[in-house]
Amino acid sequence: MADTPLWQRPLAVLAYVLPWSAALPFGESLDNLFPALQWLVLPAVPVLMLERGVPFGGFLLFLVLFLAVVRNPQVPYFLRFNVLQAILLDIVLVVLSLAFQLLRIGSLGFAGRTLANTVFLGMLVLLLFALVQCLRGKEADIPTLSEAVRMQL
Repeated sequence: MADTPLWQRPLAVLAYVLPWSAALPFGESLDNLFPALQWLVLPAVPVLMLERGVPFGGFLLFLVLFLAVVRNPQVPYFLRFNVLQAILLDIVLVVLSLAFQLLRIGSLGFAGRTLANTVFLGMLVLLLFALVQCLRGKEADIPTLSEAVRMQL
């Protein structure tokens, strides 16, 4: 994918705002310790407003991205790959969030906050890697996840 057109690169980067909006709640305790991290919320504001302002907004956004982008063969492969990878990352984060709520991990004090911070920082690093690769015009190869994306496309 060395010759990915320049116009596709920022569009692929935009796809990763979806998992970033799902990762933000895991970093709430870090925001209290380091107020400068609150600036990281800004890219996710439109998605957060859609999820909170429209009933089933997150689900509708998922459907639109999946049906209009991923399953549309007229959309370039580079965009479909990155959008599907972002959707799968979002699904992983939603499952983790449900597990945290079900197991009440957040109420475990220091251990729960440490686990949540680890998820947040891991996702931050993963998304930064994906963003850099998108801007370079290359696929962000995340083990297991990228293989699942390639099998679906």
